[in-house]
Amino acid sequence: MAKRSTRKPTIAILTGGGDVPGLNPCIKTLVYRSASEGIRVLGIKRGWAGVLEYVPNDPQGNFKYVQELTPMEVRTIDRTGGTFLHTSRTNPSAAKKSAAPGHLKKAFGKDEEVKDFTPRVLKNLEKLKVDAIIPIGGDDTLSFGERLHKEGFPVIAIPKTMDNDVFGTDYCIGFSTAITRSVGFIHALRTSTGSHERIAVIELFGRYCGETSLISAYLSGVDRAIISEVPFDPKKLAKMIIEDKKANPKNYAMITISEGARMTGGELKLSGDADAYGHRKLGGIGEETGAILKQLTGQNVLIQRLSYLMRSGNPDSLDLMVAVNYANIAIDLFLKGVFGRLVALTQGVYTDIPLSTIMMGQKRVDVRELYDVEAYRPKVRHVGGKPMFLY
Repeated sequence: MAKRSTRKPTIAILTGGGDVPGLNPCIKTLVYRSASEGIRVLGIKRGWAGVLEYVPNDPQGNFKYVQELTPMEVRTIDRTGGTFLHTSRTNPSAAKKSAAPGHLKKAFGKDEEVKDFTPRVLKNLEKLKVDAIIPIGGDDTLSFGERLHKEGFPVIAIPKTMDNDVFGTDYCIGFSTAITRSVGFIHALRTSTGSHERIAVIELFGRYCGETSLISAYLSGVDRAIISEVPFDPKKLAKMIIEDKKANPKNYAMITISEGARMTGGELKLSGDADAYGHRKLGGIGEETGAILKQLTGQNVLIQRLSYLMRSGNPDSLDLMVAVNYANIAIDLFLKGVFGRLVALTQGVYTDIPLSTIMMGQKRVDVRELYDVEAYRPKVRHVGGKPMFLY
């Protein structure tokens, strides 16, 4: 009689891209639910970089990149923000020689500076005896998950990004907390802005999607909101904001602006080298806009870049709820043997959709329905029928 295998089914989980509140509760739920279902869990550290760094014949060194996760290991991680597994922006399908692990540099040809290591990733996952991988991330991280799916490897993806811009889902882990933080800081900045009768320019994360600026402005009641989707005229903005300031009994005014915003005829404010997904660092449009407004209006301008404060600290209750539920859906799919799926929220209902959906479009603010392009401010024309966070 053949001996029955006692190997547990195994999943690997990783987090990639920027950290957001809600990742740790998602990781914890994946581990706890897996333990209850008899599933072994491997945590891949530092996103896709961990799979590349893994060396099959180096069990001691590999602890830095792959770790078996048990309920005891993750018992308290849901109480904090960030990601227990660490993160990176590594793209194994376009690894640069300068950033590649030492043991892989010899794989590059003489004049080869970028190489596709997808076969290496697949080989390492096979060595680890992984039955399915669950990447938690945004467009970039999940795009490589889609690549693995196309190669025939089982993938179940969970959307995460504070910009809420993964195409196909109404909601991504981290967005609610980013908005909650932004609204809180905007109201706190009223203290100094009002006391000194200033104009405040508050720069928020948001590369190509201006939803963070739009929704934060909508909920905090600032005077104007500049979003990534609509180029703006600083002279026109200056005239409006002076009128806003005069109309305020406290003689101050406030503006939110997406880091991906640009002036009419201008370019994005980019710096540094492109990462593995072709993105350069954004930021600085708030400072530039503030300086121009000061010059045009003669007013004192407070310039505040919230940046990482938006994604720091503990998740709010909504991000906790979504993170836990997304994790449970992912394990449900694994138990059913359903792969190549993205866990999602659609019209307030938890569901799953083809992972390939993320490659089919770009999620952007519905300018016609939600924004006044002439007044540079939110204008929600119809709330009925919209998802909870609009867009």
